Amino acid sequence: MPTGFESRMRRNVSAHSKSGLLLALVLLCGTSQAHAKTTPAKKTTPSKSAPVKPAPAVSSAAQSSAQSGLPNLTAKDARADATWSMRAGLNVAALQCQFSPFLMSVPNYNAFLRQHSDELADSFNTMTGYFVRTKGKTGQRAFDSYATRTNQGYATFDAQYSFCEAAAVLARRALSVPKGQFADFAQAELPQFRTSLVAPPRSTVLAPRLEWANVPILKDPCPGNPGCRR
Repeated sequence: MPTGFESRMRRNVSAHSKSGLLLALVLLCGTSQAHAKTTPAKKTTPSKSAPVKPAPAVSSAAQSSAQSGLPNLTAKDARADATWSMRAGLNVAALQCQFSPFLMSVPNYNAFLRQHSDELADSFNTMTGYFVRTKGKTGQRAFDSYATRTNQGYATFDAQYSFCEAAAVLARRALSVPKGQFADFAQAELPQFRTSLVAPPRSTVLAPRLEWANVPILKDPCPGNPGCRR
């Protein structure tokens, strides 16, 4: 048990410790405020960054050249190329998609030919002129190869359902396009139409498994006794 003197000494020490701590805090705060007043704030200058240049605009002729692989297409050539390519896709659909009468691929394609016959004839003449201009004497043969290659580009087996569905929708929409404006429609819809040629991922549940069957090992019912097999 501490005596009364020891208890008073402990209280005095505690009081002195608290007062000393308070004094130290006051001095520290005063020193910080004085330092803040005497030390001027440094001005920060914003860093200068190089201006970002906008990406150059890509013309429809350049996009068509990149997609079809035809160099030096003019704006008129690009419109004719898109028109001819869209016609080729709908033509292939009319031949491939007759398995479903609900798609109406043949009636819609025939109506499409009647609706936009002038633009289709103009695209034929424009593309023929392009190959004659760029290939010279072999221009007509180059156009025939181009037409065959364009049609073959829409032939698909794995993605036949998605292609036929997309072609049916496009053929129906093409009938509502006013005459003389089909090239704009073809240029806008052709990239999406091409994506239908990519087969969707097959379900792993329905995918065939090409594996060997596990045949169980048959044990000899009469080991060491050949006579029991008779």
